[in-house]
Formats: sequence, structure tokens, C-alpha cells
Amino acid sequence: MSVEARENQMIALAVDLAEKQLMEGTASSQVITHYLKLGSTKERLEKEMMEEQKKLLKAKTEALESAAEIKELYENALSAMREYSGHGGDEQ
Repeated sequence: MSVEARENQMIALAVDLAEKQLMEGTASSQVITHYLKLGSTKERLEKEMMEEQKKLLKAKTEALESAAEIKELYENALSAMREYSGHGGDEQ
């Protein structure tokens, strides 16, 4: 089992235990506070904002990659035009 899979398993066990404690009324104040914060408007907005930032970063990355591809296409087109017009190529 990988380290990440093991961590996910431990997290799932901890969440299951916290759920059991909350259902039974035996959860500590830290557990209760943790889950109350997760349900708060601020937490939801922060999570939403992080998701949007993730999308923005992905879009910027794709735009940079696209710009590099367009630049290469232009360079190839200009090179081909020079070659066809007799101003470039291997003959010189």
C-alpha cells in the first residue's frame, strides 16, 4: 500500500470515528468545533475561492501552452514563406 493510500485510509478511519462520537454525543469540543467550522459560510467561500484559483491557474497554464504552440506555427509559416520566396532555406 502506498503512503498516500495509507494516509487516505487513516483519514477515513478518523472521520468515521468522529462521526460515531458525534452520533453518540461523546465527541470532544475540538471535534465539534472542527466540523462546525467546515460547515461555516466562511469555510465554504474559502473552499470555493480555492477551486476558482485552481481553475484560473489551469487556464493560465493552458493559455501559455497555446501561445507557445501558436508562436511555433507562426515561425514555421514565416520560414516556409521565406523559403518559397527565395529569401531563405538551405541554398543560402
